[in-house]
Amino acid sequence: MASVNPFDVSDSDEEAERRPNETVDTERSPSEGAPGPPPGNAFSLPADAEPPTLLLSSNRTSPSGEGMSVSAAATSTMAGGVETRVSVDVIAAQLLRDQYILTALEFHTELLEAGRELPRLRDYFSNPGNFERQSGTPPAKDQVLGPGGPLNRAGSISTLDSLDFARYSDDGNRESDERVAVLEFELRKAKETIQALRANLTQAAESEVASQERKNFKSSPEIQEPIRPLEKRALNFLVNEYLLKNEYKLSSITFSDENDDQDFELWDDVGLNIPKPPDLLQLYRNGGSTLSSPTDKVDASVGVAFGDLPGNCISREPQKKPDLSQQSEVVQELEYQLNLLNSEKQSLAEQIKKLQSEIQILKKSVSSPPPATLELCSSSSSSKPCSTNPPSVPSLDNGQYLDIRGVSEAGNDLVSTSTQNTSQSQQQTCNKTTSQQRVQFDQPNRKLSPAFQQALLSFCRMCSESRLGAEVSRIADSEESVMLMLGRCLPHIVPNVLLAKREELIPLILCTACLHPEPKERDQLLHILFNLIKRPDDEQRQMILTGCVAFARHVGPTRVEAELLPQCWEQINHKYPERRLLVAEACGALAPYLPKEIRSSLVLSMLQQMLTEDKADMVREAVVKSLGIIMGYIDDSDKYAQGFELMLLSLGDPSERVVNAVHQVFIPAFAAWTTELGTLHTALIPSLLARIEKLLTQGEHGLDEHKLHVFLSALQSLIPPLFAVVLQNAPFTSRAKPHEDIPAIEVTRFPRPASPLQDMAIIIGNRELLSSLLLLYDHQLEHEGTTGWESLLWVVNQLLPQLIEIVGRINVTSSTCVHEFSRFFWRFCRTFGKIFTNTKVKPQFQEILRLSEENVDASAGNGILTKATVPIYATGVLTCYNQEEDRKLLVGFLEDVMTTLSLSHAPLDSLKASFVELGANPVYHELLLTVLWYGVVHTSALVRCTAARMFELVLRGMSEALVDRRAAPALITLCSGPELSVRIATIPAFGTIMETVTQKELLERVKMQLASFLEDPQYQDQHSLHMEIIRTFGRVGPNAEPRFRDDFVLPHLHKLALANNSQSVESKRIDIAIHLFEAYSALSCCFISEEVMVNHFLPGLRCLHADMEQLSPEHEVILGSMIKECEIKVENRGISDAQGSISIASSLVGEDAKTKFLSKMGQLTTSGAMLANVFQRKK
Repeated sequence: MASVNPFDVSDSDEEAERRPNETVDTERSPSEGAPGPPPGNAFSLPADAEPPTLLLSSNRTSPSGEGMSVSAAATSTMAGGVETRVSVDVIAAQLLRDQYILTALEFHTELLEAGRELPRLRDYFSNPGNFERQSGTPPAKDQVLGPGGPLNRAGSISTLDSLDFARYSDDGNRESDERVAVLEFELRKAKETIQALRANLTQAAESEVASQERKNFKSSPEIQEPIRPLEKRALNFLVNEYLLKNEYKLSSITFSDENDDQDFELWDDVGLNIPKPPDLLQLYRNGGSTLSSPTDKVDASVGVAFGDLPGNCISREPQKKPDLSQQSEVVQELEYQLNLLNSEKQSLAEQIKKLQSEIQILKKSVSSPPPATLELCSSSSSSKPCSTNPPSVPSLDNGQYLDIRGVSEAGNDLVSTSTQNTSQSQQQTCNKTTSQQRVQFDQPNRKLSPAFQQALLSFCRMCSESRLGAEVSRIADSEESVMLMLGRCLPHIVPNVLLAKREELIPLILCTACLHPEPKERDQLLHILFNLIKRPDDEQRQMILTGCVAFARHVGPTRVEAELLPQCWEQINHKYPERRLLVAEACGALAPYLPKEIRSSLVLSMLQQMLTEDKADMVREAVVKSLGIIMGYIDDSDKYAQGFELMLLSLGDPSERVVNAVHQVFIPAFAAWTTELGTLHTALIPSLLARIEKLLTQGEHGLDEHKLHVFLSALQSLIPPLFAVVLQNAPFTSRAKPHEDIPAIEVTRFPRPASPLQDMAIIIGNRELLSSLLLLYDHQLEHEGTTGWESLLWVVNQLLPQLIEIVGRINVTSSTCVHEFSRFFWRFCRTFGKIFTNTKVKPQFQEILRLSEENVDASAGNGILTKATVPIYATGVLTCYNQEEDRKLLVGFLEDVMTTLSLSHAPLDSLKASFVELGANPVYHELLLTVLWYGVVHTSALVRCTAARMFELVLRGMSEALVDRRAAPALITLCSGPELSVRIATIPAFGTIMETVTQKELLERVKMQLASFLEDPQYQDQHSLHMEIIRTFGRVGPNAEPRFRDDFVLPHLHKLALANNSQSVESKRIDIAIHLFEAYSALSCCFISEEVMVNHFLPGLRCLHADMEQLSPEHEVILGSMIKECEIKVENRGISDAQGSISIASSLVGEDAKTKFLSKMGQLTTSGAMLANVFQRKK
């Protein structure tokens, strides 16, 4: 069998190009001169009728070559007929009978696109038998072509259903491909057989739903019927089609993969004889009207008998136009019936509620009814009538016909049908209600007595006497009864669940506690929740807190206060810290869901009590965090004082983790509240400043540095909120609008926040708004000034002067205080920005410091330069920004301070504090060496001497390469000067190099320089030089290399001790002796070889002992003990070599010697730093 092309083989490309234009022409109105149906055409519609959806081309030819237009055929067929609407099925039958196959195919396609598929055309074109050629010879020209008659085969297409344009061309018949066409046809026939079997399965699956279940769904419209397999496959096809049409290709692929059992390329895969509905867009647009469904279609036969269609096949009876008044009457009648149905529905709902309440009352009165009492409500339910009022009427047009009936006729038919269906559904509703209220069992036709029945059933071994048996025998039949049952059973279930798995019960406990009607049972369940786990870990506590928050959201603030808070109060003094921790965390988690009066009273008091009384650090940490959350929700301004006291109390906590929680959570939240109150810069910050000033006033003889740290750290945490107040109250705030053109904020613009609550972007709201505000802020400061900017003027005119005044009062020798204030000013300047620092902060410091040599008082020195203002300005303000001009400003300031202090003979403590603070950061080592080199080459010996002493402070922590390249040459340059005081000032720096550097070449250079001080004859009588060398040897000797100590330090100490015996000036002799005693005490803890011990250490001690006998008898006893121990050690060296060296001071023999040693040590008035070296670990 060869396949046949149903299209005319004479169709050319030119004709295909003309067809769109012709189609458009047919749609134009006759008034425009376009071709169209004649005025008397039977297919023309009235002016007010629905426009036809069928467009027929007038130039398509039939397969037999007869060029007869459909319009003409219709006109000839219905000549003399009156105007009427023709059935779509009649038109299709006529086209098939007259063999207008292409026209019928086009008609079929347009119906498919409109979602109104006609079964006659679908079955005709899906049947390959209608297009098979029965012989190899073409039919005669005069042969009458009936349905299924042969057609000439075209080479381009196998059949109507096999549109494979890639296989064939339009060149005509190709007999060589005949076998391929046959195989394709057989394959298509097999697929159609599969589709037919699938359709049978589809219909079988559709009929599996029980009739009673369908009735139940119909009688209860609020219950949605489950989706059927056919419906699911149809919806899947439509969804995939929508995704492909709208270019959601990836989603379509994923959707196809998830439904791999369905072929989305073929609609018949959904089910055979199932018409394809419109696409999703059409369904959405026609959502208000009833679309055609598979069950509404009438499947028509495909075969058309020749005599079935006479020439005047369309009814000639005149069709009356429906009257508008008649239509309005039908609409009014339907609306009236709809109102009746709604009222009947409301009355039935009220009756159902009343019956259900009666059922509940009867069930409560009879706890366990016997089977005989299950028909309690039969009489009441049977007495209630069931309404049979008709429901609303559906749409009249089901899409099968063009409307040829009167509206009133269709409306009457549908109303009668809907009335009948409604009566059936209402009857089913009554039956369903009755079946729910009573259960009937088949009773045997026996005459046994009830007592005998009960006795007989007693052998079934059922247990209903115990608690569990009673629960099992009583099945819950409502939500309330389920909650009651859970409330009774959960207290017995929880103790029998493993501790590690009890958190699995949390959802059940919470759900029951939320919905249980009895307050006592709810309280018991919440008690079980908080005592569920003996010592809950972090994850278990989080789970319980999550449940508490869910409970609070569900029940509201009143029940949270009445039910949850008492559970927290009971656990506040629990012996296990994990339980108290749960309470502290719960107070914060529940804060948003509590009444505002309870937040600011009861919960605040609970947390305050735990903060002051609880001994566990982790509990107090959680308390502080919860207090911060409370401060974020509190709105009672009277609680400000209590919040301030809580902040100070928590800041003074001994635990570091508690203090960190204060800075991370409590202070930011408290500052946010004070910002809303307008008291951040008017009350909170001034209160902290007043406490700092009071502390400085009281601590003139001994400052409490810990309290100062507490207050200053609180101020430091308030810098971001203060800057936010400045931005939010600026003249430009209303003009700040975030947009895409604003550049992003630099990463280093603000200091790293301690927590997200101190992040400026979070405080302001978002990063785009902050960026916009910063641009306007910099522009305002640089070009427009601060006029009218009250918050910034307060910072400039009140805060800054007060801070600078406080800085001038702290002790400059306290490195802790200097560091704290330095960090504060650094964060302050970094937060407020570079323009603010340069224009507002630096000028105030420079005005106070007045760095000029003309203002130096040579007798008393410049007082302000000797205070902590210098190091804090240098390290806290000038180091905020690290650009070239900033570094130059810092270098110049330090050079000026060094010069001014040196020339005025003022104390160098402020300069030392600056060098120590800056030297802790390796970034500033090069800068400090630049400053010192300025002093090295200065013309004044006083400045060079100061520079030499500063080297000792910066060499610690400096890299050896930097020491070798810059520090050592600078020191040697100073030693080459003529001033002896400068040379002496370099000795401590050389000692620091010997203590910290391991490079041999550098150590040898330093050793040679120190040796020149000791061996050069010009220094033999330099008492101050010898004292500085002995002091340096005692400081660096224990930490220096052993070879340097044995070969250089101890021999020269021996020489100095020996020379001191012949010192004629007693004051010089006693000074050298005391310094030698401190040096030997420090070196006695080191390992000393036997040779050095005999040749240098013991002889030096004996020389020193000789001096102490005459000058200081209290030292003589200790020296005698030390000499004795050294001698014993030398004698027993052979025995004790394996045990190593032991400390002389810790190996004194005899209780008397120990007592004397300790008593004499207590009487010494020498340097404590040197004596501390006595107890250092052996090297």
